Amino acid sequence: MESTFGFKHKALTQSVIGVFFDVYNLLGHGFLESVYQKSFELALSGRGLKVLRKIEIPVWFMGQKVGDFEANILVEGCVLVELKACRCLDRAHEAQLINYLRATEIEVGLLFNFGLKPEFRRLAFDNERKRPTAKRPLLLDLLLSTIPNS
Repeated sequence: MESTFGFKHKALTQSVIGVFFDVYNLLGHGFLESVYQKSFELALSGRGLKVLRKIEIPVWFMGQKVGDFEANILVEGCVLVELKACRCLDRAHEAQLINYLRATEIEVGLLFNFGLKPEFRRLAFDNERKRPTAKRPLLLDLLLSTIPNS
């Protein structure tokens, strides 16, 4: 983990933000979120970054699994990316990403909007601030358990 002036994963997030603007400049606005998601995944992979798409994030309450969220993209196992294709970002979009971070051991998230003008937010939720949940498995352990052994 890189930390410069308090920013975790600074170089990686800068690279992902650059990819966002590349995709936006090529596609513009007006497509469905799924089009941007696939394009973003291809562009990130093209830069040699490890990308997982449609990440199931379990939600735990009092030690019991009560549901799942689906995050758009996980980059290099440490940055969650949430994509939107709406008029403009609002607090509800930020709250969604914060909840994803809160529910996992991932500390950094990027929120992107392919609206009339490109928008992004970089959000962080340090693990030290998260409430421990004894029965909550780590997201990365869950993801690795779904990949067949080769």
